Amino acid sequence: MNEKKRWLIVVVFALAMAWVEAAAVVYIRTLVNRIEPHQPEPMPRLNHLDPVELVREAATLVMLFAVGGLAGRTWRSRLGYTLVAFGVWDIFYYFFLKIICDWPRSLMDWDILFLLPLPWWGPVLAPMLIAASMVLGGTLITQYDEPGRPLWPRRGWFVLNVLGIALALYVFMADTIAASGGGEEAIRRVLPTRFNWPLFLVSLVLMAAPLGDLFSQVQARRGPATDVPSSRPRLSTHEK
Repeated sequence: MNEKKRWLIVVVFALAMAWVEAAAVVYIRTLVNRIEPHQPEPMPRLNHLDPVELVREAATLVMLFAVGGLAGRTWRSRLGYTLVAFGVWDIFYYFFLKIICDWPRSLMDWDILFLLPLPWWGPVLAPMLIAASMVLGGTLITQYDEPGRPLWPRRGWFVLNVLGIALALYVFMADTIAASGGGEEAIRRVLPTRFNWPLFLVSLVLMAAPLGDLFSQVQARRGPATDVPSSRPRLSTHEK
């Protein structure tokens, strides 16, 4: 099986997983009357379902890493396929939510993005932008990485990516971090009103920086365009 077919299978898996995830979230939010999460008391207690929900979110990460591990042939391509699966899943999760319950109404609607280690808050557009860069970077790695010819961001670019991830996590969790001193109930009542777009855009640029390095490496492999040899036969010395 070539890499294009592997990529397609991973995408189909991520699409199916996105529908299952969207359906599960609709069931839970219907149960607590929180289809739109950005409202007073956004995270009511689910009693015995609280730990179940946390494990479910951790399980989604396990599934994404598992499909990447099965699809890739090197550790780089395994991570690349994980990025593709994660990005497609995240983008189409919101697309399917829109189909199922007509939410989000716009890309600027606030959502609780994740619960571990603390609840993440942000407009829907923010994680989708990150997801798009994940799909692009993962696609480059999976399609061009080979056992004898590795494709991976060079160290400096990789460091920028890690810094961007750390900064984005801070932006998403800033409000819950600020409320964490008040304990669990204070965290549950957090309702952000302002998203730090300038800082997030800086983090997005840092996270996407390795894409330029990957593109340059792929271009270098292709090499400069060679001149097309002329179809006109050369005249020998005796024919001149």
